[in-house]
Amino acid sequence: MAFWAGGSPSVVDYFPSEDFYRCGYCKNESGSRSNGMWAHSMTVQDYQDLIDRGWRRCRPLQFQPSKSHKKVLKKMLKFLAKGEVPKGSCEDEPMDSTMDDAVAGDFALINKLDIQCDLKTLSDDIKESLESEGKNSKKEEPQELLQSQDFVGEKLGSGEPSHSVKVHTVPKPGKGADLSKPPCRKAKEIRKERKRLKLMQQNPAGELEGFQAQGHPPSLFPPKAKSNQPKSLEDLIFESLPENASHKLEFTRFLCSSPLEAETPPNGPDCGYGSFHQQYWLDGKIIAVGVIDILPNCVSSVYLYYDPDYSFLSLGVYSALREIAFTRQLHEKTSQLSYYYMGFYIHSCPKMKYKGQYRPSDLLCPETYVWVPIEQCLPSLENSKYCRFNQDPEAVDEDRSTEPDRLQVFHKRAIMPYGVYKKQQKDPSEEAAVLQYASLVGQKCSERMLLFRN
Repeated sequence: MAFWAGGSPSVVDYFPSEDFYRCGYCKNESGSRSNGMWAHSMTVQDYQDLIDRGWRRCRPLQFQPSKSHKKVLKKMLKFLAKGEVPKGSCEDEPMDSTMDDAVAGDFALINKLDIQCDLKTLSDDIKESLESEGKNSKKEEPQELLQSQDFVGEKLGSGEPSHSVKVHTVPKPGKGADLSKPPCRKAKEIRKERKRLKLMQQNPAGELEGFQAQGHPPSLFPPKAKSNQPKSLEDLIFESLPENASHKLEFTRFLCSSPLEAETPPNGPDCGYGSFHQQYWLDGKIIAVGVIDILPNCVSSVYLYYDPDYSFLSLGVYSALREIAFTRQLHEKTSQLSYYYMGFYIHSCPKMKYKGQYRPSDLLCPETYVWVPIEQCLPSLENSKYCRFNQDPEAVDEDRSTEPDRLQVFHKRAIMPYGVYKKQQKDPSEEAAVLQYASLVGQKCSERMLLFRN
């Protein structure tokens, strides 16, 4: 047949299931039912079309790392450069993620509204002031807060009172607030201060004069205004290490054996399409392996397994960010390859919900199979475990099975349309299984792939 020219078709077995059983994610005793398909062989285009009928995807070209993502990358950098091992639990590991940042809204919008002020760009006195206030806000007793109201017209961040301040002696330990130290301020006030400093950096000439007129000392402002452009994902991942770095992290990628047939078309990426293993080597020791599929339109993340001795590096998050950067790299050569697929999204399951942290991203409508931005889906998922994301009530699955007789069957070493095959069958359950298969894979794939029937 013409559509198989230049390669072998996909050959699959389909295994319907009528039984419900316990779901490992939501823990419902009858919350799961699987319809299985075994691929003897699979073309990359067929696999691309199949996962476009039941997956979630991230848009890596517009991806901006969140604060928690940056934290993981900086943690890795510090470990490689200085051998620093973070204290505490691995809170950034995706399987334990709380997804607080993601539910709040699109990261792109958050990055615009939230003033991210790097304390390193501030003078030492401001840095110490903010740090001490963050600690004191959790420790001070109500009586200490009342005493701090005596302060009037304090110089910003200096810790020294102005002429209008009532000067108090330092109390004995446990007998009240130490008024020689900066008072506790509300988080709102700190945010306003950071915003003012941000504006200073953007317009040091005009804004600096106005703020000095209000009594703010010029020493608060850094001598050089840094660029307001945030670091890209690549800048954070590939930041150079010192020559005497404590550790060395290396990567190898190689094609692995799978039912997915490898292809190397001239207009594809240099590595070609297929299934790959990405190995993470630390000082000559393999510590993690990521399994990915490179397809015509996306990089699909299949699995990651790693040495638990290095769980403090949050390798799940780190590998996802590396794979997003890799997708962007492949896009430079192959323009249509522009998505990163992370598999199923289960909103009610923390072990699957972490995927919503990678923004911007889309969820697939389970009825019309169109991609919908996750921000539009979350309100519905908060109210119901199953939702139709497409808001157009007239919309239907454009690739729904409309001509099942055109489905291709591989039977007794012969290829035939299902319309011919079904005339030879007498088992009524056979037709139900085939029609169910056709509805799941869609009309295009049902005509390209060969359904093996014994």
